[in-house]
Amino acid sequence: MTRPATHIFRLLRWGRILAAHGALRIIEEGRTTPPAVRRLCRIARFGTRQPAQPDYATAFQAIGPAAIKLGQTLATRPDLVGTEAARNLLTLQDSLPPVPFAAIRASIEGAFNRPLEALYTRFDEAPVGSASIAQVHRARTPEGREVAVKVLRPGIAAKFAADIATYEWAAAHLQALGGPEVQRLRPRLVIANFRRWTLRELDLRREAASASELTDVMAGVPGYHVPAIDWDRTCGTVMTLEWINGIKISDLPALRAAGYDLPAIARRLVLAFLTQAIQAGYFHADMHQGNLFIEADDAGGGVAGAPPHSSPRIAAIDFGIMGRIDRRARVWLGEILHGLTTGNYQRVAEIHFEAQYVPAYHSQAEFATALRAVGEPMRGKPVAELSVGQMLDGLFAITRDFDMQVQPHLLLLQKTMVMVEGLATQLDPQINMWDVSGPFVSAWMRDELGPEALLANSLQKGAGLVGRLPGLIARIEEAFPPKGAAPEAPPLPEIALMWEGGGGRHGWRYVAGAVVGAVLAWFVLRLGVHL
Repeated sequence: MTRPATHIFRLLRWGRILAAHGALRIIEEGRTTPPAVRRLCRIARFGTRQPAQPDYATAFQAIGPAAIKLGQTLATRPDLVGTEAARNLLTLQDSLPPVPFAAIRASIEGAFNRPLEALYTRFDEAPVGSASIAQVHRARTPEGREVAVKVLRPGIAAKFAADIATYEWAAAHLQALGGPEVQRLRPRLVIANFRRWTLRELDLRREAASASELTDVMAGVPGYHVPAIDWDRTCGTVMTLEWINGIKISDLPALRAAGYDLPAIARRLVLAFLTQAIQAGYFHADMHQGNLFIEADDAGGGVAGAPPHSSPRIAAIDFGIMGRIDRRARVWLGEILHGLTTGNYQRVAEIHFEAQYVPAYHSQAEFATALRAVGEPMRGKPVAELSVGQMLDGLFAITRDFDMQVQPHLLLLQKTMVMVEGLATQLDPQINMWDVSGPFVSAWMRDELGPEALLANSLQKGAGLVGRLPGLIARIEEAFPPKGAAPEAPPLPEIALMWEGGGGRHGWRYVAGAVVGAVLAWFVLRLGVHL
């Protein structure tokens, strides 16, 4: 078990890095920051030369791989970290210097207990990508297939485990010392979900399975390609998959030179996301510009001078982060989007209360008015000024006034929606996300909530009930179904607080706990360690 002194040392070292990049300025200059915390921020930045503008992205990258992943999530929460910090964090690149090839060779050969040459007839020593968790090399199999080989960085699992243990320790002390606002944000639960997501990324078999499942989800959707997995050359630390020959979705000049219709690509990207998130409830949750490519829809496309392509194919990679939403939450989400686009704020408010996102002691009518304050300023605006991300930011901005707890299972969805909108806008600055998504959501809701769908759903539930009639517990479960759209919270780890030891010789723990807790409370609350 890691000692408290080790956690404190790590937090102080990270704080020094943040201070050197001006990232503590938001706390030091905060109107509600206690004087003692301001003094600690001044001490942390003593002797540093800070940039004119805080550079949060560089600070998180300097802290390490786990912080990079955390920073990428914070980039989608301007309600917590502020608009400028969120915009800066969007530039955070998940890249690190590559691991020497000798270590990569040893890792692959150790994983399969075979020489590298027996697995691949060609293996490029220089990686095509080197991220915080793994790096990717191009290779060829004995069967002649061009493949990408993703290999975990040696020792990365232990590094992540250590950093996340400190996140958990800090979150536990923050929750114990924090007030109602901290309790609303549930830092321990958010870090618990962050740990689960990270553990999935550190097992490449899980990523391969996610790619396979997404292939099934998108099987009937034209123009979307998930690379095939080479299961014979895939294990927990190595994943081999089909090589993608395409143009990065962010390389607009190359896409134009290839004759692609960029507005059509933008529309296809939005509809592919909606198909995954709303229709299937299973979506690629890391859809940034480095993970999406555009492939030609025929053998001669994708090169300069080729004829324009009417339906290019979007190819996705990197399936370490996937999101799930159950049907009930998807129905509520569809109704929320539909209600906001049509101005039916009363219905949107009802949904929030039905899902128990807003505590029952608040006024539903007042909440509807708050929603109107967010939605009405955007109605009737020109296409270029409409933004799903802006709407979501506005919704998050009113959560504090109505004591809405953070819903970790929806964070990935919000993050991905912002990513998709950003990419679609780059491809087509005139795209109207509401115009593209509205008909899709309305059609899906008709299918899900129309008379035929309701009848089919009732018959399905009835058949299931008959099968469970012998069980009393099952009958009670059907009679009293759980409320709310949020899934059951995962179990939280047992963490001993510093002041729980008792005895005079542990008195320093009270002092240290109070100081560290105060700093953490304000640092986490303002910079978003709670996501």
